[in-house]
Amino acid sequence: MRSTSEEWTKTNLVKSDNRLVGAIWTKSKVKTMNKYSFLLALVMLITLTDMSASSAQSTVQNGSRAAETTFIAEPITVETPTGTLYGTLERPQSRSRVPVVLIIAGSGPTDRDGNSPMLKGANNSYKLLAEGLAAHGIASVRYDKRGIGETGKAMMLAAEKAKTMLREEDLSFETFIDDAVGWSKKLLADRRFSSLIILGHSEGSLVGMVAAQRIGAHAYVSIAGAGRPLPQIILEQVKSQMPADLLKPTEDILEQLAAGKRVESVPSALNVIFRPSAQPYLISWLRYDPAKEISKLHIPVLIVQGTTDIQVSLQDAKALAGANSGATLLVIEGMNHVLKTVPNDPAKQTSSYSDPTLPVAPDLISGISSFVIKAKRQRPSR
Repeated sequence: MRSTSEEWTKTNLVKSDNRLVGAIWTKSKVKTMNKYSFLLALVMLITLTDMSASSAQSTVQNGSRAAETTFIAEPITVETPTGTLYGTLERPQSRSRVPVVLIIAGSGPTDRDGNSPMLKGANNSYKLLAEGLAAHGIASVRYDKRGIGETGKAMMLAAEKAKTMLREEDLSFETFIDDAVGWSKKLLADRRFSSLIILGHSEGSLVGMVAAQRIGAHAYVSIAGAGRPLPQIILEQVKSQMPADLLKPTEDILEQLAAGKRVESVPSALNVIFRPSAQPYLISWLRYDPAKEISKLHIPVLIVQGTTDIQVSLQDAKALAGANSGATLLVIEGMNHVLKTVPNDPAKQTSSYSDPTLPVAPDLISGISSFVIKAKRQRPSR
């Protein structure tokens, strides 16, 4: 495992010459980020939308070894009290039991392959990750989040049949945790798999930490996960990107939400993130501190962070690693937030978010694969 001594400043954007730059995406075009970009990014966390996905049998040449490996990609579902979740099981062709990794997506309307309609094209980061793991003899399951892909379609149809509506205010952070737990139960009961590793990317990192505790996973992997509580991150961004007179209202709103109370009156400039329909989700999210949650894990833990990630900093990864004495920190030189090897250049960063031809960082595949195999040997008997 490699590390770096270079210090990185926390930012959700690219930092250059003390100015914040980057990009936001819409379905039709890419726009330059402005000072409100962080709040717009947070809105993506709970956007409900739709996208299609598919599965197939294929071969792969990915990761650090060049051997062509045949794997099987097949549909898989899990039932929840509010509808069916749809995903893809990617597994190597093997008669033996193999480890399985549950891949939990990051923020926004993200499908099983790591793609979002908020971006102008696909990047297929999770699909490429799954194929790389399969090339190393490791199975994985990735799934469409609520509101996207087959899962989104199924839940909309179920709501129409029941003559109800899918409402933003009904979505909570615990809902995503429960979804991860449901998938984990299914995989633990499947005799084809020898161990369960939960992997969370970005927002999915925190979801995965809590799910790993509840289900008793054999190991846990965080990729580009925040290492600090949400209020701290929001306040830092508001302080650096918005007018000074909005800082105190933001503090007051966060204090109320942290106490489980909704806020009726929100300044119009802050309504994009603190609008009434989004507050239940934020209230549920604020209950969790990533450092505290990861400290509760007494299983093998791997913290992965790329050095050209423009959304999550190395300091966040160090905070997570420091909160769990048994954790391993893997710093991947040149890997960005969508797991691709990309320099810290705004134009190249932007294009990588919508480029499926770029492979995921080879060190990511080899690092996770080595960790999973080692964790399998070390895991206690159940």
